[in-house]
Amino acid sequence: MNSDSSENKDILKDMYIARADRLPAWGLSYLLIFGLAFSFFITLYDVINIGFALPYIEFVTTAGEASLAASLGLFGYAVGGPTLTIIADRIGRKPTLLFTALLTSIGSFGDALAFNIPTLYLFRFITGMGIGGDLVLVMTYMSEMAPAVKRRSYVNLAFIGGWAGIGFGPFFSSLIVTTYPTVGWRYLFVIGGVIAIAVIVIRAISPETIRFLANKGKFKEADELIKKMEETSMKRAHVTSLPEPNVLEYKEENRGVFKTLFSRKYGKRLTVLFLFMFWQYFVDYMFLALAPTWVKDILHVPGHELAYMITLLGIAGLGAFIGSLMIRPFADRFDIRKLSTIGVVGYTIGTTLMAIGGVYGIIYLFFSGAFIAELIGVGWYQAYYMMDAENFPTSSRATGYGIADGLGHLGGAIGTAIFIPIVVALGSILTWSVLWIPNLIMCIFLFLTLPNATGKRLEEINEAS
Repeated sequence: MNSDSSENKDILKDMYIARADRLPAWGLSYLLIFGLAFSFFITLYDVINIGFALPYIEFVTTAGEASLAASLGLFGYAVGGPTLTIIADRIGRKPTLLFTALLTSIGSFGDALAFNIPTLYLFRFITGMGIGGDLVLVMTYMSEMAPAVKRRSYVNLAFIGGWAGIGFGPFFSSLIVTTYPTVGWRYLFVIGGVIAIAVIVIRAISPETIRFLANKGKFKEADELIKKMEETSMKRAHVTSLPEPNVLEYKEENRGVFKTLFSRKYGKRLTVLFLFMFWQYFVDYMFLALAPTWVKDILHVPGHELAYMITLLGIAGLGAFIGSLMIRPFADRFDIRKLSTIGVVGYTIGTTLMAIGGVYGIIYLFFSGAFIAELIGVGWYQAYYMMDAENFPTSSRATGYGIADGLGHLGGAIGTAIFIPIVVALGSILTWSVLWIPNLIMCIFLFLTLPNATGKRLEEINEAS
């Protein structure tokens, strides 16, 4: 009896997943993508604004204090990512997404009101916890709700909105802090808090993901949701009927989240993705959070020239937004492992040129390098996130992603914390170039370990034996 009941549940689960994956277009309101894009906006905007704020915070007086402030936010990522995603795999994506936005809002307003180093450190950590969970859950949500053959294209829409935060964020941040050098840094954090509140409102009216509902046996809710998605999708695609769902049966042994993730199959994927993200973040956040500090305290650029170079870094940030548009035609057509490798190579070339230009005072080379790093390295970052979301089963997707990406942020936390000693030991040019070598090597392991997931149903990549 129990066996029959379990088998019926598996059949229903597979049916709802098949119905969702055969939709010709996005089956929910675009407002939801807008709300999730806002999430990426605040996430990535926060990564950038701390870098532009630090040179102007009056009680941050040394490069070491600036590095630790940036680092503590990333340690918050490393705590929030795995912790909150474990909760998401248990109680759902939607309620946890509401909580991560709330944490981000509290942290951002706290950053703005900080009055000394300890309070800044505390709220940077809280902000980081919210962002660490949010990064993972937005990607998980989009991947679980978008039709298989167009999954990355719809994910890209959220990224385009989010990457506006990392593209336009540096531009406006640099203008605000240079125009209002005394209080401008507080304005940067207030903007983040306000946006996070708007995100909470939008998420409050969003549904749970169809895969989570089906996986947890909540078939009544899943049925109501999929009917709405089918109706919306047909209107959007201008069709009057849908093809029969291609139901594929996937048997996943219910071993629990951690036994699944540390099994031979997923353990290898988790290890490679973690190491890839760790080394990526190690250098990436040095660039995103501490490039202005590098210009000020390592290159010792004087006052009027400092404002000019910080403004150039802000303008270069627009390249990230352009890059997020550039990857769109390739996302659903090309192997995501190849796109990820291109991103790492682009980042390496860009930061190396930026360092050479900064050290030798070649301003056009400094700007060109920063722009290339933003355009390819940062603009194509979504490829890494797509890999994380696509390579774990539904029952442990958020947790697996949370461990790979959340704990991966330890690389960023460590890198920003020891940035100054590294630059002193290696010099600027070697710091911005040779530190990429470990991740260039990790790109090889992506091809040796991960499957090609292009155009495939998430269950085909994972649950299918």
